[in-house]
Amino acid sequence: MILAIDTGNTHTVIGCINDKNEVTQTVQISTDVTGTAYEYAVKIREIFNIIALDPHSFDGTIISSVVPQVTLVLAKAIRLVTGCEPLIVGAGVKTGLNIKLDDPGTIAGDLVATAVAAKEEYPLPCIIIDMGTATTITVIDRDGSYIGGCIMPGTGISLDALTKETSLLPSIDFLPPKKVIGTNTVDCMKGGIVFGSAGALDGVLTRYIDELGDVGSIVATGGMGHIIAPYCTHDITIDNHLLLKGLGYIYKKNKEMQEKPKRRSRKAKA
Repeated sequence: MILAIDTGNTHTVIGCINDKNEVTQTVQISTDVTGTAYEYAVKIREIFNIIALDPHSFDGTIISSVVPQVTLVLAKAIRLVTGCEPLIVGAGVKTGLNIKLDDPGTIAGDLVATAVAAKEEYPLPCIIIDMGTATTITVIDRDGSYIGGCIMPGTGISLDALTKETSLLPSIDFLPPKKVIGTNTVDCMKGGIVFGSAGALDGVLTRYIDELGDVGSIVATGGMGHIIAPYCTHDITIDNHLLLKGLGYIYKKNKEMQEKPKRRSRKAKA
């Protein structure tokens, strides 16, 4: 079993991945840029105790992080809890993904992981929507290459800006409105966020499909994906575990690369 960790700006998701690369269990904690390795270790160990999970049952661990100041802290915490040295997605890590960007080194680990999983599990070309603190829309072409995408403010950022910059608008939950045309302030705000976000996605998707000529699949993931995607006019598959599955594929690929020299060495001795 592999321990896969996705650290985002708001939350960190911890997942268990079995030998078939299936996500069997996930938990979520807040991402704390001020937290120490021991504080993270205490949180993770307590969670493992609650869900009756042996911290020493993992064959390996892998981390994807978009918060640089947390990455090494979390890696130390994982070593303290599991005894495993985490593989951190970044420079030098094998992904099997051909990245066709102006500067491939600038791509974030979470985008790499979702792209790897999409390439393995969905028809190509594939458009990936990841709705977290920010919303990213990325494209894997029919050859399995990562060719680019766009970044938009996430629904949470948009809603926070709306309530902070307007005196009379209240804070609301991320829920669909009771009807399309709102007749009260809360439903009007919910409609604006849900239908506005869905409309923005549809607009980008239409342009991407025009550019690609056709598309094999569109996949949505991230905390808000399952809320917004059903209101889009395009056919979108919701896969909440896409990123963690991508981390599983990346870990296994790098483990295989490490084992090849050992097998060659054994053959040479024989």
